[in-house]
Amino acid sequence: MTLFGASIAHEDHAQRACWAALYLRDEIARYATEVTRERDRLLHAHGHQLGVKGRRQDSNACRLPVGSRAMSDVRPFRIDVPEEQLADLKRRLRATRWPDAETPDDWSQGIPLAYVQEVCAYWAERYDWRATEARLNRFPQVLTTVDGVDLHCLHVRSPHADALPIVMTHGWPGSVVEFLEVIGPLADPTAHGGSAADAFHVVCPSLPGYGFSGKPTRPGWGVEKIAETWDTLMERLGYARWVAQGGDWGAAVTTAIGIQNRGRCIGIHVNMPNAGAPEGLTNPTERERRALDGSRHYREWDSGYSKQQSTRPQTLGYGLVDSPAGQAAWILEKFWSWTDCNGHPENAIARDALLDNVMLYWLTRSGASSARLYWESFGKEFQGGRDRTVPLPTGCSIFPKEIVPVPRSWAEKRYKNIVYWNELDRGGHFAAFEQPALFIEELRACFRLMR
Repeated sequence: MTLFGASIAHEDHAQRACWAALYLRDEIARYATEVTRERDRLLHAHGHQLGVKGRRQDSNACRLPVGSRAMSDVRPFRIDVPEEQLADLKRRLRATRWPDAETPDDWSQGIPLAYVQEVCAYWAERYDWRATEARLNRFPQVLTTVDGVDLHCLHVRSPHADALPIVMTHGWPGSVVEFLEVIGPLADPTAHGGSAADAFHVVCPSLPGYGFSGKPTRPGWGVEKIAETWDTLMERLGYARWVAQGGDWGAAVTTAIGIQNRGRCIGIHVNMPNAGAPEGLTNPTERERRALDGSRHYREWDSGYSKQQSTRPQTLGYGLVDSPAGQAAWILEKFWSWTDCNGHPENAIARDALLDNVMLYWLTRSGASSARLYWESFGKEFQGGRDRTVPLPTGCSIFPKEIVPVPRSWAEKRYKNIVYWNELDRGGHFAAFEQPALFIEELRACFRLMR
């Protein structure tokens, strides 16, 4: 079976045996947990009739009942990009037709020509995709199909039985690559100097139209639809009690999960709260002025990409899918603009890691399909007549170089039950990518209050 050049048809016997063992282990654990949960439920509900004192249901039980569709619609997945695709990438990079250079000696007209040429030369001659492919494949990956769209995700179960399931959602121009440094410590904290009490079962899906997920073929896949789909995804993975985290569009999806409040998600964490200035704001505080300044700069100087993607994503896609230099430039400029990088993106994130992220757009031809999320959702999310606030316990981590560092007073207008709030001294929009250690500690501190 092949998806965007990633094949699982030729996995060797050892890989297949490994997957079979993993799923057998999970199914046995699920059945055992659910037998216990069903026993506890019956005792709690009918114990007075049986003359038996009901046993308290384990608050950490998180697996779905026997007979559910959990795991039955989920297929293992492994990335194996054909060598021809990598050769084609190098050919295109070497044949790039370059524009003339910017006229000022800075980034004010966009990403400078000399830097893009330097990165593309490195990409063509020295970058090693196979190392990144192997790194991704060290994590178990799955596909499941919802409403005709294949969803790809990394699914890493913790070795700790009481781990809390978490779904972490990236945004644009990010990918699951953002989370590679944090998955291990979150899933197995004791192997990284932490406590088993902070363990998570980690689920990192690729948004529809991004990475190795499928591309929707008809409208309707906006933020709210994706939030509903994540609920289905977590059910299929076997989780009945879980938390959600996100930044950028991932924060919008996570917020929508909180608004929908379907009963399985028990709390959320965002590193970009979806909240604006209150109407009629007068005499803003110094903290509010920082946020207003960020919003003004974004609107006047930094939002052209979003206007294009929210109005004509298809037109943009022809260039991005055909030119790797164009795709890289379109993405890398935002890593200069939105990271805590002191003027150069590689001060915040290593070049190879930046290219790892670009590769998930290039290899999967996702230039247009990723941009369509803006067309589907920009200015439309969280609209409608019903209550658009989040009642679930919420944590917010505000990194100083976020596009708009939202103050708590604004966030409280949408998130009605903020139980954790922290403003950090370094880091930017791509929190897990830029500051993995801080990001890990933020999630642990936040979700200790919700377990």
